[in-house]
Amino acid sequence: MKLSRRTSWFLLAFGAWSWVIWVTFIKNLFEDASGLAFDDGNPTAYFWVHLALAITSFILGTAVGMIGLRGVRAAQRATE
Repeated sequence: MKLSRRTSWFLLAFGAWSWVIWVTFIKNLFEDASGLAFDDGNPTAYFWVHLALAITSFILGTAVGMIGLRGVRAAQRATE
């Protein structure tokens, strides 16, 4: 399958965006003082669910970003 240059860049940007957003969210999750993520220092179900969502998003964001990176590289080789 051949991806357009525009689509490849979009996928690469989406993968990077996913990492930026979820790293920020995890940082905020660990620093949560509202009692949602930790109850007397112990992680709550809210914490575990959101940690699982973040890990899944890291994996999917990496996969999507890698597809985009491969497309960008292929497009560059095609123009050389």
